[in-house]
Amino acid sequence: MTPRFHLAFPVDDLAAARGFYGGALGCGEGRSAETWVDFDLYGHQLVAHLAPGSLIHRNAVDGDAVPVPHFGLVLGWDDWEALRDRLVAANQRFEIEPHIRFKGETGEQATMFLFDPAGNALEFKAFKDIGQLFAR
Repeated sequence: MTPRFHLAFPVDDLAAARGFYGGALGCGEGRSAETWVDFDLYGHQLVAHLAPGSLIHRNAVDGDAVPVPHFGLVLGWDDWEALRDRLVAANQRFEIEPHIRFKGETGEQATMFLFDPAGNALEFKAFKDIGQLFAR
């Protein structure tokens, strides 16, 4: 079996979470109850739990004010471009617009950041050379 990550995170509105994760990101919905919903994010299990309140900080990374905490996926280049195009077509607001970070340097990558309706920060990135994922 390929390992999958599981992440439980807070939201303040399950209907809005369903609209964002199911609608904007295209995640399939799994099990749910009154206070939580499972989503399939590229084979990984995300669980949105009703738990209002969050705290976001920002760190400088290659000229961007990156929200912390955040979570996301490293996608294949074509999948990243397809998701970017899907989000642009859906008029999704980006916190950090899709662009290439560390251009011409070690770790060059495509990246984009957005917030879900509860204020959770997500990053989706891709590497032309996946061998650069942990390069120093």
